[in-house]
Amino acid sequence: MNTSEEVRYSYLRPSQFRQRIEQKPIAYLPLGTLEWHGEHLPLGADSIQSEALMIAAARAYGGIVLPPLFLGPDRKTEVNDGNYLVGMDTAKSTNPHQQLTGSAYWVSYDFFKLLIEQILEQLRRAGFKAVFADGHGPSRRTWREMMPVWEKQFSLKLLGVTDAMISSWQYMSDHAAQNETSITQYIDPNLVDINVFQEGIDSPLLGVNGAHPFLASAAYGEEVFNSALKTIDGLLQDI
Repeated sequence: MNTSEEVRYSYLRPSQFRQRIEQKPIAYLPLGTLEWHGEHLPLGADSIQSEALMIAAARAYGGIVLPPLFLGPDRKTEVNDGNYLVGMDTAKSTNPHQQLTGSAYWVSYDFFKLLIEQILEQLRRAGFKAVFADGHGPSRRTWREMMPVWEKQFSLKLLGVTDAMISSWQYMSDHAAQNETSITQYIDPNLVDINVFQEGIDSPLLGVNGAHPFLASAAYGEEVFNSALKTIDGLLQDI
């Protein structure tokens, strides 16, 4: 694997783009957010994790990585003052329910679908034959739901975390708990500050379907990262 090769769409010159798309006409779309992921993780944790995996996949197997999205769908709850709460604002671990710092990503499911459709049309036009997308949970689920429809609509091969893969795909499987904290530690340990828990800043129950971040480790993050990378390799065999 070439660990320094440029694979990001925004950074490629036209000649580099032509070379890469001729070798492997697949685009990787990181489905990120700007969302509270606990006081110990950066607000762009979804984007950071999904983009890092896709950059590694593109360098190892070919393809081009799109800039991460920071808009995504999620549950939305109206409140009396005309404002609204989204996502983790109303999680069981958020007590009382409140607007969490830094979350600025919400769009409706219908708008998100329209946005993805515009992206897919542009990717088809640019010459791609396949697209792999993953990241933020509700974005992932919407992509999975719409893949069969969009494949026919845009004549593209679409890849993602399907129902059949859920039990084995462990990448980004919680929200700011052991899994995502470990992955972020592996990608860049400087982005994680576990010490905030000692200061009593955060709830001990951050994770959605996950264990406490105290159990996180870069070694576990590396294991999960490499397992996901291997799975992507399998998905790309027919591209």
